Amino acid sequence: MPTGVAESESDRVSVTDVNGSVARFDMTYSPPAHPRNRSKFGPPLRMRIPSALYLAGALVLGSVVCYAYGYAPSSSRLFVWVVEGDRGRPVPASILAAIIVVSALATVVRTQMRGVIVSEDWLEVRALLPLGVPRARRWGWPQVLRVVVDRDRIGLELWDGTFERLPEVARAADLASLMVMQAARHRIDVSVLDPTPQ
Repeated sequence: MPTGVAESESDRVSVTDVNGSVARFDMTYSPPAHPRNRSKFGPPLRMRIPSALYLAGALVLGSVVCYAYGYAPSSSRLFVWVVEGDRGRPVPASILAAIIVVSALATVVRTQMRGVIVSEDWLEVRALLPLGVPRARRWGWPQVLRVVVDRDRIGLELWDGTFERLPEVARAADLASLMVMQAARHRIDVSVLDPTPQ
């Protein structure tokens, strides 16, 4: 009896004998080799100008303070106003200038973070609330029922019945074209309210 069992097991066809020396199995999911393409649309120029002017003024102030401390002659009015005036100030001019420059840099970075990012799988909106608090929201394309294009502004009608208006961006026409293309790819309805761009 044991001999028969051993013979039946030896007669079985091996997986490696059929498919070669290595068994191969097909996976139901293959991760992408590289991340999906993303397109970013930043804020328009008129929204970037205030932060750029603030940064320019902060850099000028920082340069003046550095010159007063390092290169200005001790008899100059700038040296007397900045260096000697620090003796009676609660905060030295150098620390105040550093705070202003860092604040200006943070304002520029925060401004550049606003906009719309479009991917093949999702759409992300980055905006600022009235008090300057950043807000980011992301939707997958299956959550979008309709894309509404109104000249250079775009809105989304979502699956839960809400309507989201995308913020203004620098390349509005390119964003509209990309949104229409992605909507057609994902079979999402598109409504064009005014086809004539300004």
